[in-house]
Amino acid sequence: MKKILITLLAAVGFVAGAHANTGGPAWDKAPDRTNDLAALQNGAKLFVNYCLNCHSAAFMRYNRLKDIGLTEQQIKDNLLFATEKVGDTMKSAIDPKQAKEWFGANPPDLTVIARSRAAQGKGTGADYLYTYMRSFYADEAKATGWNNLVFPNVGMPHALWELQGKREAVFETVTEHGQETHVFKGWKQITPGTLAPEQYDQAVGDLVAYLEWMAEPAKNTRVRVGFGVMLFLLFMTLIAWRLNAAYWKDVK
Repeated sequence: MKKILITLLAAVGFVAGAHANTGGPAWDKAPDRTNDLAALQNGAKLFVNYCLNCHSAAFMRYNRLKDIGLTEQQIKDNLLFATEKVGDTMKSAIDPKQAKEWFGANPPDLTVIARSRAAQGKGTGADYLYTYMRSFYADEAKATGWNNLVFPNVGMPHALWELQGKREAVFETVTEHGQETHVFKGWKQITPGTLAPEQYDQAVGDLVAYLEWMAEPAKNTRVRVGFGVMLFLLFMTLIAWRLNAAYWKDVK
């Protein structure tokens, strides 16, 4: 029960973080992997294992994952819970009534979370999520034991801490105009995670790529079709221009 409560806090805080004030460090550029099937498959696995306990993706069906190269049998064997079917939508494991009793609200749906964060001059929603999920640090002053550099005082614990390990943020106190401010200087690793830092960044990049793909699965197809249509129109315009010139060349 304690683990479920902590995971639910993470879920609620995740979305709260996505609507935080944009003040703070600039967002890192998220790797573009929405065309990388291996990355999307790994991101789907991370999503099911770490996000779906509390969040739903009510507009995404499991069988849609065949679009990223998974077979129906692979979906059944690796991504479905015992009571679910491959044609079901991605529902959270938590009881909505209990969630509302404990926290006053149900964890929001994550189907379009990558599209819901406005850029506001710092990057895309994917950039925000990529930076946010890599900016947690241990903070014993907080009820959850965690804080976030991108969203200070966030109510979400670090859902992926076992992968990244436990670390602290190093701040330097600077006096400006008679007021003391804390300036971020770097990270101090306390305990190692199951992944090396580069591997963790890779995993988060895959997770964000999946969230971005899930928000609009047809985006890449739309872009490819649109590019083809523009080339066709350009070609037809050239032909029409030459035909028009040939038709009127003898008219004085």
